[in-house]
Amino acid sequence: MTHSIDKQTIWLKLALRIFSIGLLPTLTAYPALGAERLKFNYGLLESSIPISSLETYTRTGKVDDDLSAYRQYVGKKQLAQLRKVLLTRIPLNQVEVSQFLYTPIGERLLENLGKIIQTESNLSGFYAIRAALILSAADQQNFTLLNVLRKFPASAISINLDQSLAIAESLQNLVNQTQNAVALINQQSQQKVTTASTLNSIPLIDLGKNGNFRFLKQTIILNDLLRKRIFPADIYLPITQNPRPIIVISHGLGSDRTSFAYLAEHLASYGFVVAVPEHPGSNSQQLQALFTGTANRVTNPTELINRPLDIKFLLDELTRLSQSNPTFRGSLNLGQVGVLGQSFGGYTALALAGAKINFEQLQTDCPALEDTLNVSLLLQCLAVNLPNAQYNLSDARIKAVIAINPVNSSIFGQASLSKIKIPVMIISSSSDTVAPALPEQIQPFTWLTTPNKYLALINGGTHFSTIMESPDATIPLPRQVIGSSPALARRYVKALTVPFFETYVAEQSSYFPYLSTDYVNIISQQPLPLSLIKSLTFEQLQEAFQ
Repeated sequence: MTHSIDKQTIWLKLALRIFSIGLLPTLTAYPALGAERLKFNYGLLESSIPISSLETYTRTGKVDDDLSAYRQYVGKKQLAQLRKVLLTRIPLNQVEVSQFLYTPIGERLLENLGKIIQTESNLSGFYAIRAALILSAADQQNFTLLNVLRKFPASAISINLDQSLAIAESLQNLVNQTQNAVALINQQSQQKVTTASTLNSIPLIDLGKNGNFRFLKQTIILNDLLRKRIFPADIYLPITQNPRPIIVISHGLGSDRTSFAYLAEHLASYGFVVAVPEHPGSNSQQLQALFTGTANRVTNPTELINRPLDIKFLLDELTRLSQSNPTFRGSLNLGQVGVLGQSFGGYTALALAGAKINFEQLQTDCPALEDTLNVSLLLQCLAVNLPNAQYNLSDARIKAVIAINPVNSSIFGQASLSKIKIPVMIISSSSDTVAPALPEQIQPFTWLTTPNKYLALINGGTHFSTIMESPDATIPLPRQVIGSSPALARRYVKALTVPFFETYVAEQSSYFPYLSTDYVNIISQQPLPLSLIKSLTFEQLQEAFQ
């Protein structure tokens, strides 16, 4: 059974992601114009729709004479989706929007959008889009894409169909290739393999349920004097008399240490000491600082270095505490360490596992950034601003890593990922529009040469499916961005991490049978079917693309 990807859904989620991700103060004095028509230009041909027609349709569902001429080209389903997107409120205020749009990443997005959405003179819409977003956000209750169109500071908005069709073709190719790759992975995962008899010979445990260990939680403050960096970490300590293996969890960009608290508690209930640091400079406080005007960027390129160093420093501090602090003495097995990270944290985990920043790959990929549909490259390409040096980010104490929705295709590339020698599990989501599954997880999985590697695919999952939203979240994520059934996605993460870390960090071979397609097929549920494979070659992918 295969699970297809709806390309219109990807388009809509990408549009929502671009327009609502984000986020300089000061309303510039544009004329109080509002766009009246939406023009479509294709070579010498031009047609237009009154924005009032779109407004009437979105508010009443009625198609007037002007819009009816285009109805034959757009199906009912697509019109309904367009209506929903145009009316979906964007949960940001004017300061947050303006702050983001003057950052390097925000301006890069505006440059790309400006090639498609242009002024009535067919010039780049860069400044007009920025003004429209900021002006529209002033009315927070009515901050929708429809209102953004109304606030566009020109009498008409020109859509460059040449550019749009080129992007649509690229998107269609990406969607088709992703669908084929996903189908291949699902097909392989459905096949019954040799572990069936092994799985049948052991008690079947639901590893998504909590284990039997009780635990305490303690917050420590770390002070790295060398880097002038102070940051907290939550430590989950199982109540036991024996040293226990350690798992470190690294959160994603704009998140914090509460994002995977559910997983930290789960792993602690299975007897793991879990350490969850908060990375200053790329956490939710950094986004808050951006929105309040005390920071001028989403994150600094140096965070690509600091994040792995945070974890190395944390392990050093845990070593010291295990020798000097009665609470930690005798509780930590620093010879058995694993790391899990999501998104930017996935990059962090892979860097610690031995992948080095690949400046040669970055020099190849980043000049073409304006043509990419891969939003994660905006983060990865920050590395070109770093001094080209050999950074020592790996740590020999780490025995295995899990990377959830990692960003790694260009910052590591094949040359660096192939150098990882320890066990790796990559967890991917097929509907991820931030770190797309094919370029960021599926293809990179084929580059891994470590013999113990796993690719888990959450069909229909998004970039945010596995994250527990923080009660102090700077930006509440719209439900459409999170996707369906996040509780099920988080349950998968719990059920996969336990046997992986038990097998490769705690060296408990009795959990190995659970790292199988048989177990995954047992726990897999709709609407997010789960697949697991242990091998995939570049040649198999290429054959699937044909």
